[in-house]
Amino acid sequence: MNADGGDVAVEMRGITKRFGGVLALDHVDLRLPRGKILALVGDNGAGKSTLMKILTGYYPADDGEISLNGQRERIATPQHARRLGIGMVYQDLAMVDALDAVANVFLGAELVRFRIFLRRRAMERATCGLLQGLQMQVASVREPALYLSGGQRSAVAIARVLNFKPQVVILDEPTAALDPVATERVLEIIKELAENGISVIVICHRFQDIFGTADWIVLLHLGHVAWDGPASELCADELLNIMKEAKCSDARR
Repeated sequence: MNADGGDVAVEMRGITKRFGGVLALDHVDLRLPRGKILALVGDNGAGKSTLMKILTGYYPADDGEISLNGQRERIATPQHARRLGIGMVYQDLAMVDALDAVANVFLGAELVRFRIFLRRRAMERATCGLLQGLQMQVASVREPALYLSGGQRSAVAIARVLNFKPQVVILDEPTAALDPVATERVLEIIKELAENGISVIVICHRFQDIFGTADWIVLLHLGHVAWDGPASELCADELLNIMKEAKCSDARR
């Protein structure tokens, strides 16, 4: 990937992963400049989630290299990925419905005093600040997440990742099941993250959300890179045709 746009935040070279006799990823390259948005697309089973789980430390790669800001790294665990500045917002958002926005933002990273007392006010102030920064209105950060709208839940999940001050944010299907208004706001948030210097990878099936948002597109097909280039070089129909050609090529083998 020869993406323009400044320093490279993430570079994955020759990433290969096997699960038993299944080759999930076959020498995949991905390059993401700082402050840019990369859309990672492809059918189910293309290898998108596997590639991102390698980047976030859930799976080790069988072969290949990962560099962050030009420094080669071996990402051993999700906790290690977080320390390196990589955060991920999962499709299910990993929300606890019974807990409020504050508790969800600080889930697993609660602020405490004397190791036993929660610093609730400090966490509430931080949560309000994060949501204000995302320009997302929530009636009360003390309200259980169960009662938040889809867009508000997405904002809380993004705020939880931003609480760790990441350099790279990965979003898995961030607009899935959202109404048009919430979708538009989440796409605006993604663009604002990039404008603030955060590098963003979006796993997405909805091509209409890619164009106008992403700077670069990487299309995976059965563990291979089928297309890698600027989003400005093609439209949704052309991207669909590339996917169809990749499937036809497999059928002829």
